[in-house]
Amino acid sequence: MVKSGKQARRAGSLADSPSHLMHRVLQLSLDIYAEEAGPDGPTQRQYAVMEAVSLKEGLTQTDLVRATGIDRSTLADLVARMTTKGLLSRERSVVDARAKAVRLSPEGQASLEAARPRVAAADKRIMALVPKAKRENFLDLLCDLASAADAAPDLVKADAKAARKALKEAKKAEKSARKATVEKKSKKAKTPADKAASAKAPKAKPDASKA
Repeated sequence: MVKSGKQARRAGSLADSPSHLMHRVLQLSLDIYAEEAGPDGPTQRQYAVMEAVSLKEGLTQTDLVRATGIDRSTLADLVARMTTKGLLSRERSVVDARAKAVRLSPEGQASLEAARPRVAAADKRIMALVPKAKRENFLDLLCDLASAADAAPDLVKADAKAARKALKEAKKAEKSARKATVEKKSKKAKTPADKAASAKAPKAKPDASKA
C-alpha cells in the first residue's frame, strides 16, 4: 500500500528530497500521458511544440525554447525530426532573416487535434490523484516552479556578469594596492640621514669657461 502525506515523509531521507519526489511524479505523469496518447500519438514534447506553434504561428526555435522550456539543442533536433515526419514546416522568418519560422503542417494540425482530448484525459487522471481541495494550490505551485525554470537562464547570465564585474574590480583594486605599496617603499627608502646628507652636499660651481 502506498503511503501518502506525512506518513510518506517519515519513510526516510528520500521522502524529504524534493528532487527525488519530483522525479517520481514526472515518471508517473509521463506514464499516464503515454497510456492515454497511445503508441501512435505524439510524445509529450512533440505535443508541447505543436500546441505552442498553434497558439502563435511563425515562432522561431528561440521562441519555442521560451514557450516550451525545452533546451535549445533538444528542441532543434525535435523540430528537425518533426519536420521530416511532416508535422511541421519551416521557412525564413519575416522578423529575423537569420532565423527560421516554424509552422504546423496540415498533418501536424490533424495530429494535434487528435491528441488534445487524449492529453486532456491524461491531465484529468493526474489531477484525480490530488485531493480536490489541493488542486488549485497544486497547479499554482507547478506554475511557480515553471516560472522559476524559465527565469533560470537569465539569472545565470546575470550572476556570470556580476562575477566578471567583481573580478575586474578586484584586479583593479589589487593593481592600485601594488602601486601604493611601491610608492610607499620608495618614500621609506629616503631616510632622514639621506635627506640631511643631500642637503649638506656642496652645490656644483659654475664652469668659468662657459661664463
